[in-house]
Amino acid sequence: MRKSRNARRRPAAAEAVVEHVDGGLAELIPDRDRARAWTLLIDGAPQSHVDLDDPAYLSFEYQRRLGHVIDLVAPQGKPLHVVHLGGGAFTLARYVAATRPRSTQQVVERDATLVQLVRRELPLDPNARIRVRSVDARDGLAKVPDAWADLVIADVFSGARTPAHLTSTEFLDDVRRALRPSGVYTANLADGPPLAHLRGQIATAAARFAELALVADPTVLRGKRFGNAVLVAADQPLPVAELTRRAASDPHPGRVEHGKALTDFTGGAVPVTDIAAVASPAPPPSVFR
Repeated sequence: MRKSRNARRRPAAAEAVVEHVDGGLAELIPDRDRARAWTLLIDGAPQSHVDLDDPAYLSFEYQRRLGHVIDLVAPQGKPLHVVHLGGGAFTLARYVAATRPRSTQQVVERDATLVQLVRRELPLDPNARIRVRSVDARDGLAKVPDAWADLVIADVFSGARTPAHLTSTEFLDDVRRALRPSGVYTANLADGPPLAHLRGQIATAAARFAELALVADPTVLRGKRFGNAVLVAADQPLPVAELTRRAASDPHPGRVEHGKALTDFTGGAVPVTDIAAVASPAPPPSVFR
């Protein structure tokens, strides 16, 4: 069901756009504080925030942290080859296009109906080099040429859970294949107490990458509440000091763990393989209230 006209011709007092997509009920909710900004929800779970007038603006705290990784993966303004696993409203692809012109990006978003909705209501810059594939994230990743990507960003949720087949060492083997030797992998992970999923994902990444860092709200890291954590992995040294500074200065300050402290945090968790993989835990209903 349609509740508004196209975003490019919408009235000053915009109304929500509500439509059924492959993954559930999609809602585009106008941001009352920003003239052409919208929040995407799927079945009530916030997925993305987009400001069409300012694509470099990142509202969600986890997206700000992924933005810091994008900023630090190469010198300022240098074009990148980026693979986005999970598209949502293409927030991070828009951010890369705005902050690193001439970048070439591939977005893999399985929900073809959602892609159509977002393209219609929140159109991409036609000059941006962004290709969107409506296939499963792992199938789309398999199509990326060897050593093509400077950055692979995983932000895939079915509803509010990361699918099991995107949590394994075999999945990370294909990430490594697609990355250049100097490339970086970063993932948005969600978990709550006792943080078994998060610890397992860190152990899985440690089995495939030489360098790791984790950015999250301190209360999430202490297992006090359900929330997001951004994992960063590479085979080259990571810009931990600058990432720490930026995360600490965010509106919702984050803490960066790395090295021995991050190894200790895993608490002896073992790497996850395809045969043992399970989806990330569902958030409690109170998270979205």
